[in-house]
Amino acid sequence: MTPAASAPPRRSATLAAIAGNRKATLGAIISLAFLVLALIGPLLVADPTDYVTVPLSPPSGDHWLGSTGQGQDVLAQTVVGSRITLLVALVVGLASVLLGALVGVTAGFFGGRVDTALSLLLNVFLVIPGLPLAIILAAYLPSGPFTLGAVLIITGWAWNARVVRGLTLSLRSKEFVAAAMVSGESTGRILVREILPNQLSLLASQFIGGTIYAIGAQVGLEFLGLGDVTSVTWGTNLYWAANDQALLTGSWWTFVPTGLCVALVGFGLVMLNFAVDEVTNPRLASERLWRQALVGGQVDLDSGVTPVLRADPDCAPSSEQELGGAS
Repeated sequence: MTPAASAPPRRSATLAAIAGNRKATLGAIISLAFLVLALIGPLLVADPTDYVTVPLSPPSGDHWLGSTGQGQDVLAQTVVGSRITLLVALVVGLASVLLGALVGVTAGFFGGRVDTALSLLLNVFLVIPGLPLAIILAAYLPSGPFTLGAVLIITGWAWNARVVRGLTLSLRSKEFVAAAMVSGESTGRILVREILPNQLSLLASQFIGGTIYAIGAQVGLEFLGLGDVTSVTWGTNLYWAANDQALLTGSWWTFVPTGLCVALVGFGLVMLNFAVDEVTNPRLASERLWRQALVGGQVDLDSGVTPVLRADPDCAPSSEQELGGAS
């Protein structure tokens, strides 16, 4: 069977394996719950900018998460703040991956002067520390969530491009790419049909990692006051909590809900990332098979025999793994 014909079944098996992975299931449930919260939640709560009660009121039946230092409802601010924060994070994650993939594939496939020029550009961005650059840019550019998003894209795409370039250099020498070139396929078709599909797991992992980075960096920059403090986001919620000295006054309800939301979203995305690694990384799949075999009593450590175990679908897309050779 040709590589082009066998690729779709392998990709389908990989997707099925990710869907059956417990870490992926847990991460997907948490992530989807927050996406639903961001989409529907703001329609179910009051205006987060309204002054509804006494400042720094503790949680009560009327206001489940209490009020801020300005008398605004913390629940409404937490729910509404999720929409802009998650939207910016998803845009940053997607844009960083697309830009990194475009530059990386172009540099790796064409090589020569194109690779030299783009590699020089990559090295410039990689040498400059990303977060300090983001702080400087955010301080001088017009404030706002989407300005922060643009800053994070500028500072976050280069590493993705570097990794994609390296994998593209490896794939370019493969037989199926040479066969596609000999058959007369256009460069664009080769990149879209042959090169990029073999990097889907990498791109998915980069998207998840970029989204996690965007959430943390965005919240951190807004907490420092480098965003638009008049907007309602998770970062500005923490900024106003610090500005109102909530920690000193013991008003834990003004910052704990937002901090917990940030932690849960990060945890869910990390679980998804772990699941992608487990399924697509043969070494991790082999180690998992060893653990399962040891727990199930299938391996006798005193026998000195190295068994060959058949991988189940939620460990790796391949049909077999020889565990003795994985180390």
